[in-house]
Amino acid sequence: MSAPETADRFLMAGAVVIVLVAGALLLYRIWRGPSMLDRAISLDVLAALIIAGLGAKSAMARDTFYFPIMLVLAFLGFTGSVGIARFIAVRDRPPSRPSPARTPDRKGPR
Repeated sequence: MSAPETADRFLMAGAVVIVLVAGALLLYRIWRGPSMLDRAISLDVLAALIIAGLGAKSAMARDTFYFPIMLVLAFLGFTGSVGIARFIAVRDRPPSRPSPARTPDRKGPR
């Protein structure tokens, strides 16, 4: 193997190790997350990490088979994040106060 190929393999192996370490730390955050929002963000990052792992595998194999799969996973991760954010926003919305009743001596906003 030539020097660029050796460097390429070394960098690819390093990328896979970083993805694996990040995955382990992410699973720890999902398990121990103090709030539901922490867990939701961790699951979104997990989707991105899976995409990164597939990208590294695709680059190591020099195969484009995983690109459509990565695209679908990105779309699912985005829609899942938006859905979770909307759910949390509705759940954490403060209760609305009733508007003051209009009285004859006091005019309300028009």
